[in-house]
Amino acid sequence: MTTAVVVGSGPNGLAAALTLAAAGVQVRVIEAADVLGGGARSSELTLPGLVHDECSGMHPMTPGSAFAQRFDLAGAGLTWRWAPVEFAHPLDGGRGAAAVRSVTDTAASLGAGGRGWQHTFGPLTKRFGTISHEFLQPVLHLPRHPLHLALFGAYAGLPATLLARRFRTPEAQALFTGVAVHAFRPLDTLASSAIGVALTTAAHAFGWPVAEGGSAAIRDAILVRAAEHGVRFETGRQVTSLDELGSPDVVMLDTSPAAAARIAGDRMPRHVRRAYLRYRHGPGAFKVDFAVEGGVPWTHEGSRSAGTVHLGGDVEEMAAAEQDVAAGRLPERPFVLIGQQYLADATRSAGDIHPLYAYAHVPAGFTGDATHAITARIEQYAPGFRDRILATCVRSTTELSRHNDNYVGGDIVTGTNDPWQLVFRPRLALDPYATGVPGVYLCSAATPPGAGAHGMCGYNAAQHALARLQ
Repeated sequence: MTTAVVVGSGPNGLAAALTLAAAGVQVRVIEAADVLGGGARSSELTLPGLVHDECSGMHPMTPGSAFAQRFDLAGAGLTWRWAPVEFAHPLDGGRGAAAVRSVTDTAASLGAGGRGWQHTFGPLTKRFGTISHEFLQPVLHLPRHPLHLALFGAYAGLPATLLARRFRTPEAQALFTGVAVHAFRPLDTLASSAIGVALTTAAHAFGWPVAEGGSAAIRDAILVRAAEHGVRFETGRQVTSLDELGSPDVVMLDTSPAAAARIAGDRMPRHVRRAYLRYRHGPGAFKVDFAVEGGVPWTHEGSRSAGTVHLGGDVEEMAAAEQDVAAGRLPERPFVLIGQQYLADATRSAGDIHPLYAYAHVPAGFTGDATHAITARIEQYAPGFRDRILATCVRSTTELSRHNDNYVGGDIVTGTNDPWQLVFRPRLALDPYATGVPGVYLCSAATPPGAGAHGMCGYNAAQHALARLQ
């Protein structure tokens, strides 16, 4: 009987375990925390009855992913919900812009910026099924749809500040740039549009859904399927060496590259170890969850119905803020992402009291308190917000990394998205999951396709491992 041990039970570790077990491998998962799920956890962080997502909140890439489709997570109890508006970007004076599922309707709402929006995202949305299939794999692969991938790459390779000019009006430009900021990197650099183009197109193709009952429902659906295939779990155990695992045929490490190097020790070839220890992590997130009575009083109408709201001002302000963060400085007015998951999923609220998810982009390892900056940012676009706050829960970069070892310095995207690392993560190799130790693979979000598509890194890594077992 072929055996495997998976270290770490984030969505990628669980996906790797399920993929191996479905192929007949006997799988055991070991998790350092007392609770399974990694970033896919939900809790009553502020007040009883309010369900907050502890890290991942919105899931543009997950419902249509090969992993979710193959294992029918919807059939295992996972229900997706959508807010009326996918994402919005308010500006001062009640101005702003919002994106809905329809490309045409979104473009029509953008005035003079709509023509560029339609011409950019219309063709991409029509082809997104094949495009997403390509970019949810390792970059170094033989594409089945090279022309579709080239169309995506023509926009994705541009600096976000350059592509934004295509949308002409300040509102439309800010709407796109707010999505591009998800990359956590300076907006005037090559390929800084990539994540913005992918996520915006996903919004028009699939929407930005949330999991009913919280992101922990994604974990729970995977666990249902894992139980069907006999996967065993052990929690509260920190693995520090491969020697602790016995002699399984396969080891999957849902860890950071540096942690993988420590666990593999001298078994790992020196050149791989050097690459893993040099793996670059990006800026951090400072997260605040609010209990808000009556919701957020946005002055921009579209933001009142949006599952996600980006607070960053215009393109120039966002570019300056991200440059400050990359240079290790906290901006005076940082970029803040707001999650209003309750607009899609009413089960998360308690009457008229709602859970609000917010995080600011801050320098890696930031040790200060950004709570006031986040609150002030919301108040800027929603006067009276402070008066509606009933409770808060704060997680600094240190607390995020303590909560999940993979979030080094508060880096929730698990690695900087500069062009080199975006292509060759976690190192330059034909098999990005292989660690150089026979039978041992890295399967965390530090591997392709990276954070954003729950389970795909683990699913891909397990497929590579199974291919080598044959």
